[in-house]
Amino acid sequence: MAATSSCNFNWGVNGKGTPEQPCSSSKSSQILFSSNLSFCYSNIRYCLSLRSHQTLLSTRFNETKNSAFVVASAKADPLKIMISGAPASGKGTQCELITKKYGLVHIAAGDLLRAEIASGSENGKRAKEYMEKGQLVPNEIVVMMVKERLLLPDSQENGWLLDGYPRSLVQATALKEFGFQPDLFILLEVNEEILVERVVGRRLDPVTGKIYHLKYSPPETEEIAARLTQRFDDTEEKVKLRLQTHHQNVEAVLLMYEDITLKVNGNVPKEDVFAQIDGALTKLHEDRKLI
Repeated sequence: MAATSSCNFNWGVNGKGTPEQPCSSSKSSQILFSSNLSFCYSNIRYCLSLRSHQTLLSTRFNETKNSAFVVASAKADPLKIMISGAPASGKGTQCELITKKYGLVHIAAGDLLRAEIASGSENGKRAKEYMEKGQLVPNEIVVMMVKERLLLPDSQENGWLLDGYPRSLVQATALKEFGFQPDLFILLEVNEEILVERVVGRRLDPVTGKIYHLKYSPPETEEIAARLTQRFDDTEEKVKLRLQTHHQNVEAVLLMYEDITLKVNGNVPKEDVFAQIDGALTKLHEDRKLI
């Protein structure tokens, strides 16, 4: 990642003469450093202090006598995570737990699409036609929305959790060409009969946006139950089409991320699912701090 850095240099000479005038420079550079340095020239030792914070690197030189050290402190790059799985595999629940603990920006391609559909835009109308057939929405509709969201300041500063995208090798390739490479690709694996049951019983509260399930997570009150709606693609017929499409594409996507893929057993309770993910993310986060 290119970053703007500013440097201020103050040089002093031990002995006769006057210090040279300070100079400054501004340039674009790659911020990658993790080393301890010291140097001595003509029996004069210098102190070099480096401080960085992601995209800012400031450097200051000061003369010291008979001492030399470097202090370097750098904030680790934010995590970049992808999570994938069939419809109703539990991605939403796990994303909530992940973002709560790690502070990543949750970006759901499905939510971006539904926002377009709700707006009644031309792209939204086209997307709805494909979704009603259980087919993937064309890349030209989705990829630009995802790209723009990943480039927003909060995603760049805090890291991101991309939910449900990419769903095909073409989409994964497009992200790679745009420079988006995850640190970890999480795949939730759930038996198909469980997935169908989860989808058919799923309901949405249009007021709060909360997802309920008629069997596993029923609404708290009759008032909430009365206003719940079922998404147009949450029928048994459509979910089976979506599962078929998912299975056809997931293996191709895994080829792109096979070296960083974490396969998680999603048939167990959500706490146990998160424990598997949390262990991997904790290790990744700790390793990143040591670099």
